[in-house]
Amino acid sequence: MFELLGVAPQVLFGQLLLGLINGSFYALLSLGLAVIFGMLNVINFAHGAQYMVGAFVAWMLLQWAGVGYWLALLLAPVLVGLFGVALEKTMLSRLYKLDHLYGLLLTFGIALMLEGAFRHQFGSSGMPYPIPDALKGGQNLGFMFLPNYRAWVVVASLVVCAGTWYAIERTQLGAYLRAATENPVLVQAFGINVPVMITATYGFGVALAGLAGVLAAPIYQVNPLMGSNLIIIVFAVVVIGGMGSILGAIVTGLGLGLLEGLTKVFYPEASNIVIFVVMAIVLLIKPAGLFGRER
Repeated sequence: MFELLGVAPQVLFGQLLLGLINGSFYALLSLGLAVIFGMLNVINFAHGAQYMVGAFVAWMLLQWAGVGYWLALLLAPVLVGLFGVALEKTMLSRLYKLDHLYGLLLTFGIALMLEGAFRHQFGSSGMPYPIPDALKGGQNLGFMFLPNYRAWVVVASLVVCAGTWYAIERTQLGAYLRAATENPVLVQAFGINVPVMITATYGFGVALAGLAGVLAAPIYQVNPLMGSNLIIIVFAVVVIGGMGSILGAIVTGLGLGLLEGLTKVFYPEASNIVIFVVMAIVLLIKPAGLFGRER
């Protein structure tokens, strides 16, 4: 079997697979952030904590109610989304006319409270979540071994991202959402309940974080710090793609995950900072991000 610059293909494709899996989570989480910022102009720093809550809800459904993975994949995002709706109605809705900094500080405080509450209840050590029986094992592709569950995560993430992009960019509901961000008074004059639509949008963005948490639970151990370890990278992805850009969040998340995987092969020491180096370069060249619009 050939080698590329002295790297065995099993190592190269294995790291690319890990990069694609990480990129799938980057894309799904940054998509939720982009939806919330693009539609509500709120920098949702609690997104990582909501991702963690999604994983914990799946774990609790399994341990306390005997609800398996497939049902949890539906229930957990709904429950986390409803939690997001409650946050929006009681707290965030009061901040829309204020500077972005207030929303950032509020959601940062919510993130700290959620992490603190879960650390107090469950401790800092991670808890395993089993892979569903239907997705155990893997496929031998000759040059590498592809675990079934990891392939499922990539496919599920791509389907959800593509569906969300289509709903926002190509449907009448998406047109209403985009119009409501530009001129909510005019949209409301057409009989559309803009406050309800805004609340539902925030709940949907939070539900995407919860879905990512359920998908991540069998791969990474469920622990209260899993969101804080990821949220800074996800914010960098959103900035590179363009704040509020749905397509930018998806493409940049997947691309940077692959770039991170390649960096681990050829220059492992830089793998933890390559995304931030790319962010600095992009901001120097195009401050609005790769897919962002200049204001």
